[in-house]
This record gives sequence, structure tokens and C-alpha cells, in this order.
Amino acid sequence: MNRAQFTFLDRWLGMPDRKPLVLRGARQVGKSTLVRLFAERCRRPLAEVNLERHTDLAPAFARNDPAYLLNVLEALPEVGAIGADGLLFLDEIQAVPEAIPALRYFREDMRHLPVLAAGSLLDFALADHRFSMPVGRVAYLHMGPMTFTEFLAAVDAEKLASQIAAFEIERGLDPALHNRLMDLLRTYFFTGGMPEAVQAYARTRNLRDVSDVHNSIVDTYREEFPKYVGSRSFPRIVDVFNRAARNVGRKVKYVHFSREGKAATTRADIELLCMARVLSKVVHSHCNGLPLQADSDPRVYKLLFMDVGLMNAVCGLGWAAIEGMGETRLVNEGAVAEQFIGQHLQDLLARSANRELTYWLREGRVANAEVDYVATFDGRVVPIEVKAGASGGLKSLHQFAAENGAPVAVRFDAAPPTTQTICTSVQRGGTQTEVTYRLVSLPLYLVERLPSLLAALAP
Repeated sequence: MNRAQFTFLDRWLGMPDRKPLVLRGARQVGKSTLVRLFAERCRRPLAEVNLERHTDLAPAFARNDPAYLLNVLEALPEVGAIGADGLLFLDEIQAVPEAIPALRYFREDMRHLPVLAAGSLLDFALADHRFSMPVGRVAYLHMGPMTFTEFLAAVDAEKLASQIAAFEIERGLDPALHNRLMDLLRTYFFTGGMPEAVQAYARTRNLRDVSDVHNSIVDTYREEFPKYVGSRSFPRIVDVFNRAARNVGRKVKYVHFSREGKAATTRADIELLCMARVLSKVVHSHCNGLPLQADSDPRVYKLLFMDVGLMNAVCGLGWAAIEGMGETRLVNEGAVAEQFIGQHLQDLLARSANRELTYWLREGRVANAEVDYVATFDGRVVPIEVKAGASGGLKSLHQFAAENGAPVAVRFDAAPPTTQTICTSVQRGGTQTEVTYRLVSLPLYLVERLPSLLAALAP
């Protein structure tokens, strides 16, 4: 669990006008663990109710009477007295949809009691409008896999994590530290950020144990598909799941997922997996203004898998393959580095109003231009590329800067950090246009520092 999540929870707990908090994220990203650790951290008794085990509580929630409901919950064998000094945690809340609208009444009638809820398939319940949504009466915390610095802390490499936290562009980074971080980054590409996989590696340092965990998680996801497939084809959903892992970072063309199936069918299957937060979209934006999402084209998008380790496991990319890739191949070949940066950008934007990722694409008759990600930091539009090589190979960034006027661009690669001013020209409308912008080149492992590093460079 990261410091930002605990900071968010501390702030939430201290709010005089506190709302019930709903943790949203895919299965096994650590939502329940975060709540338990937070309860220990703030020394409050935790009343935890797993609603998958108590679906018979639906009528009690439907009464929308918190005082009555607390009496019912306190009668459960695993739940003791629920006092104002404790925390009430409703886990797997999607199993009892009546519990979701009932949250508003905790807000209105019993706001002294801190209430948290979580659910792995919550988006499916939230899409069901047969009940009244508690709009404006609940808060949300979006969670994803553990980040690279969280991984470092888990494997007893806190000193390296502190080097990332203290990094400043002007001072640079010792080459030995850079090499060590790149080695551990390669390990993270294999383990990923699913807490159980990280825990297995931290405990034994055995990569086979990590593979066993990955296989178990993937099997769990596939076994859960029937919960939300409904009348749709289960084998086809599994096939889309597998193919999505192999198509990360590529513009979605439905023929890549099924040559026989209809595009509308495949699109609906992808939407289901996005609702389950197994996949997420990176939508093309023209990037002509803020917010970027307002200028997007939902028909044109790429996909991210939920975690880089699981993506590699589904693709069959084992440790030998990852270890054998040179740094340039690791960045430029396949989607490993793009997935890594994407899921970390999602974490950075998780608590922002516009957290959906976007990218920029210009398709021409002769040549295409594509920028892997475009994000907003402190009101500035920042194009982000994931690749190695000299600046002369960054034609898409040049084109973006010319068309959208971005003064700063970011390149993530495997080299030590550098900054430089790019002065070049690009072809626009049959004429040459001069372009000048500042290029910030950062090693992949510094992605979590991106907002603060950009802020330090601001004029």
C-alpha cells in the first residue's frame, strides 16, 4: 500500500463532513488489505462484513435505516459491537446491490460512523439503474496494482525507493544506482504489482512461486467471467481476454480479436472487461484544449491490461525472455514498457477529476504520427513517449509540438535522465514549420516522480 493512499484515508477520516468511502478496483489489487492495514494504523476496531457471504442481508439494507441495520450486523458471528470509534467495512458490496443506495443514509443519519465499502465487480452493480444511486453522498478511492516504489519497499529495497523520492534532475543519478534500479525494474516487469505476487517474491525470491500466483489469479478471473457474461459467449470472452493481453498499446482493430465475429460483438466483450477493470482504454484525443477527454474520439482507442506481470503471464512471456532482452529491446519491442508507464500514469491520475488516459494519433496517407500518452499536469498538456534512441527518432513528438504547441515533452527510456532543448522543423500543409520544445528524458523507474519533476521545471 502506498503513502498517498494512507494520506487520503487519514484526510477522509478527519473530515467533519465525511461521506461513506467506496474503494473501486479490480479483484486482488488489495482493497480489503488496505482497509485492514488502515484500521491497524489508526488503532480503530474494524467491523468487516463480507456481503458475498451474507446475501440474505438484502432486506435489511433495503429498509434504509442505519440504526436497524447496525443491530442486524452486530448479530453476525464475526462482527462485534460497532461503535463510533470503529470502522464499518462492507466488502464485496456488489453482492448485495441494496447496500449501495443504503450508503446515503449513513451519510445523512449516522455520519459520525466511518463507513467504507469495496467490491471487485462494483461497476456492474453501479451500471444497474434499478436502484437510486447515492450521487454526491459517497466518496471514491480508485485502486490499481502496487507501483514500482511500493514493490521496492516490499522487497527490502527502501533505500532505492528513497533515491527515487529524492531525485532531482539537476543533480542526476549515480550510474551504479541507475543500473541497480533497472535490474529491479526488470524483475517488476515479471512480478507486476498484484500484492499476492509481490508478497510471494518478497518471501522466497523464487520466480516460480510468482508464476504460480499469476496462474492462480488468471484462473480466478476466468472463473469469474460467468458472473457478468450473462447470455454472452463465455469462450469468446476468454479469447478476448487472452488477445487483449497480446494487443496492449495497439490501436484496437476488432479483426485482431476475432476474424469471424462481428465488430459490435467484440466491442461489447471489451466493454465488459473494462467494466470489470481487467482492461482499460486509452482513448485518442485531438488535444486541442482542456480537458483532454472533451476532445476525444471514443471510437479510436488502445487497451491496457490491469497489470504488467499478469499481461506477461497471459502472453507466456517468462522470466528467461524478459531477462534476455537488452534494454533497447525491452523498451521498444512489445508492450511491456508501455504497459508499465500506462498503469503508473493511471495511479498518478487516480485521484484527479479527469483520470482517463488519452493518446494522440494522426493518420495520414503517407505517414502516421502517434504519441503514446498525453496527460495534464498543473494545467499543462504533456505528450509522453515510451522509447529508446536519439531525439532524431521522435518525429511524432515533433509533430505534436508543432500542431499543439506543447513547450515540454517527456520521453521514458532505459537511459539515465537528461534534459535538452529540441529545435527542429516539421512538414505542415506543404511548408516547413519550426518547432522548439524542451525534452525531458527519464528512465522508466522515475514515472512516479513525473508531476513533481515537471513542476520543478515550470518557469
